[in-house]
Amino acid sequence: PCGLSQMIALRYGTIPIVRETGGLKDSIQDSGDGEGNGFTFHDYSSVDMDNAVRRALQGYQDQEGWKILVQRAMRCNMSWGKSANEYIRLYRDLLKE
Repeated sequence: PCGLSQMIALRYGTIPIVRETGGLKDSIQDSGDGEGNGFTFHDYSSVDMDNAVRRALQGYQDQEGWKILVQRAMRCNMSWGKSANEYIRLYRDLLKE
């Protein structure tokens, strides 16, 4: 599963909480390491989702940290140009083999 919702959320500074599956896993990285752009959970369970929501709420309490997260999310490059360059790089690597 993937779509545009998480990309639109990032553009407008709305921090997504997503399950690590499909394109969501490719476009949203957990902010637990201080480098991500959202909050993720692995298992399809209410416990895992609840933990992700709680981590997001905890993060929201840190106003300065949240501001940094929002700014980082809004800077994410989800353009077709970026995707095209990644495909070109992949094809070139395959041609080298």
